[in-house]
Amino acid sequence: MGLWDKLTGQFIEVIDWTDDRGDTLVYRFPVADRAIKQDAQLTVREGQAAVFLNEGELGDVFTPGRYVLNTQNIPILTALKSWKYGFNSPFKADVLFVSTTQKTGLKWGTQNPIMLRDADFGVVRMRAFGTYAVRVTDPAAFVRQVVGTQGTYTTEAITETLRRTVVSRFTDVLGEAKIPALDLAAQYDELGKLIQGRIAPDFTALGLELTSFLIENLSLPPEVEAALDKRSGMGAVGNLDQYFKYQMANALDKPSGGGGNAGMELGAGMAMGKAMMDAMARPTDPAVNPSVGGAAATAQPGVGADETRTKLREFKSMFDDGLITQDEFDSMKRKLLGL
Repeated sequence: MGLWDKLTGQFIEVIDWTDDRGDTLVYRFPVADRAIKQDAQLTVREGQAAVFLNEGELGDVFTPGRYVLNTQNIPILTALKSWKYGFNSPFKADVLFVSTTQKTGLKWGTQNPIMLRDADFGVVRMRAFGTYAVRVTDPAAFVRQVVGTQGTYTTEAITETLRRTVVSRFTDVLGEAKIPALDLAAQYDELGKLIQGRIAPDFTALGLELTSFLIENLSLPPEVEAALDKRSGMGAVGNLDQYFKYQMANALDKPSGGGGNAGMELGAGMAMGKAMMDAMARPTDPAVNPSVGGAAATAQPGVGADETRTKLREFKSMFDDGLITQDEFDSMKRKLLGL
């Protein structure tokens, strides 16, 4: 190899980048001690932008295409290097390729519960998580605000910064929205769009666009979820009075077994149901109900309970003797119990 070959071998004639990872946001082309030859070819592929810097100062930005580098298409760099009349020799500059493709599936979540005031439960602690997607729309701003003098820069390097921004804005919006915890599940899409609009300016300042923002889950503490389960159970039971009447009617349909068990079950069921209903309806003010704060008063049989039980026994006896059909017995039973 001759001396000229050695010298020309130190010059960079082709500048390009192929992303073989998919998660790289910025790739610094390895110029190092080699110089870029005048009329070198620069290839910027779709989904990329090339940013030239001179000693850390932002220079020219190239969008997708093929370029021959000279003073005509690098005017900012020409001015920075004081090439008033052009240049005829190799030059050195930092070349950063920036990926402008959309980065999807980035995760966000609350490391600590968010304290919120809720109309149904008072103060609650809530956790949330989801995904979002971003892309670089202003390569110069992104390099200036985020990358600086770093080399290869991946999405992982910026996700923690973005996550803190997302959680901060999410907390503000959720607190201001004042949506009851029980209604949040039906508001995921609307809430996500609202938060996306609130976060967008923060991302724009970094040269990024927040292309999507999704809320996957909003969860309450286990103790609140347990309370919700109890409330749902009570809702499934519905009217307690009707429920106990139904249980009492079913007890009559059970065979007595020759020992009067049906009557005993009926009496016990009525007494328990009456006691529960009386306890729920009893005033909690000691001035109105003296039993509050002391020994609870023993539940008394309800008015009409004995008469109802007698009538039911008569209907059951008529059915057993074949005087009425099953449908007639069921109809009479429902009418008496008000079902």
